[in-house]
Amino acid sequence: MALTPQNNEAFYREVDDELRREQLATVWQRYGRIALIVIALALVAFAGYLWWQHERTKQAGRDSEALTAVLTDLGTGKTAGAKAKLDQLAQSSRPAYSATARLTSAAMAIEANDTKGAVTQYRAIADDSGVPAAFRDLALIRQTALEYDALPPADVIARLKPLAVTGNPWFGSAGEMVAVAHLKMNQPALAGPIFAAIARDEAVPETIRSRAARMAGVLGVDVAAAPKAAGKE
Repeated sequence: MALTPQNNEAFYREVDDELRREQLATVWQRYGRIALIVIALALVAFAGYLWWQHERTKQAGRDSEALTAVLTDLGTGKTAGAKAKLDQLAQSSRPAYSATARLTSAAMAIEANDTKGAVTQYRAIADDSGVPAAFRDLALIRQTALEYDALPPADVIARLKPLAVTGNPWFGSAGEMVAVAHLKMNQPALAGPIFAAIARDEAVPETIRSRAARMAGVLGVDVAAAPKAAGKE
């Protein structure tokens, strides 16, 4: 008996549904175990990731508490045992905590009148590619400040010129040293614009801006004038 159009559509749907069930059954027979293994591995990996994140968070909290405790002790003059704690924190897998601990250790060396030791520590930080750039730059500035009187002015300029530009976080400190180095080399025309740019930069600490404004005035550079390309010849 011939099927009506409505019966044809119903029949085709039934056939299509059956084929889909057979295909799914075949796929499950072939790949069901593999799928279970993959899902299980994915769940294990996800659980491991959650555990790793949890451990990282816990360790970061421990590092933060330890560093805060050391800095608090140093702030109140309690230096006993601080160096050992900082050395331990310097081994942290978190670059910011490690770098802060190392910078603090170098600062302790300065307090102890161990300039040579401080310079060595700052240089090691500045040369360490694993340390975040902002910390490396700070270490370079501290190192240069300690060595400043013994360094040829040209070396100071070469070392700090990349940092002595408007917009750099350390522009005030680096720019000031570069400008003074230019003065030592009898290059006031190069020093003046740098001092003026520092004085105009509101991101620079007020004490440095005030000094820079006075120096720019002495050199005949108008601080209120249009900014020039500081640190560039």
